[in-house]
Amino acid sequence: MSVFALLGAVLVGCGGCTADTAPPTSGPTARASASAAPGPATVRKAPPTMAPGPGGVTPVYTRRARGGDKVVALTFDADMTADQGPRAAGGERFDNPPLIETLRRLKVDSTIFMTGRWAEEYPDQARSIGTDPRFEIANHSYSHYAFASPCYGLPTVEKQDMAADVRRAFDAFRKAGARNVVPYFRFPGGCYDDEALRALGPAKVTAVQWDVVSGDAFAEDADAVAEQVLAGVRPGSLVVMHCTRSAAPVTEQAIRRIVPELRARGYRFVKVSDLMATTP
Repeated sequence: MSVFALLGAVLVGCGGCTADTAPPTSGPTARASASAAPGPATVRKAPPTMAPGPGGVTPVYTRRARGGDKVVALTFDADMTADQGPRAAGGERFDNPPLIETLRRLKVDSTIFMTGRWAEEYPDQARSIGTDPRFEIANHSYSHYAFASPCYGLPTVEKQDMAADVRRAFDAFRKAGARNVVPYFRFPGGCYDDEALRALGPAKVTAVQWDVVSGDAFAEDADAVAEQVLAGVRPGSLVVMHCTRSAAPVTEQAIRRIVPELRARGYRFVKVSDLMATTP
């Protein structure tokens, strides 16, 4: 397999190596806290999460399976591995500011699954995304190493280091100044197993997968990406795309077609937290 084919496979994800999706063991939970700012208190609800499984096993959310509301969550993985610093220094762009600006212009609420290494490379962008109410930042690990093997040749995080890797990413978001951070986690490559779900328990996150693969990884045809998304979306769908110019160069162009066409069908765009909050 060529290097680009390998990387493309990693970005698309490995749905075949996932465990069965865990159903919610209880309804979404929310806690409210009052702002300490002067004047009327601002009440912020904590993002909804799924209850852990027996023994604290990390729960997994894929899509809102019931209910007919035409809502869809577009999610974007901001991928960067721990060892790609030299490539970024050489000019390779792992960010995609035009995509973020297009989402803002089109008023599309979105969830960005960000690696800690990406936040360290682009702290100004991480802060901008993470302070914009249009977006929320979720965790895509610090290193973008696999949490189960095999996973398209990715290096593997040791089981005893998995929770620490996730916490390190949250620390990077906090250091960058991001505030709209949610306790959700997406496995690099989409790869996980029961051991990973147990090892991740101490991180106290809800794992988030997807039901629609956009096919934007290394794609060169924006219309093909758009058509794949448009063909796959159902009420409550969760779409995986990417926020990395070098690895997904036509995503922004595809979004310019996807958004108006789905709106014409009556869909609203929501964040993962909104989708999860309305899960029956």
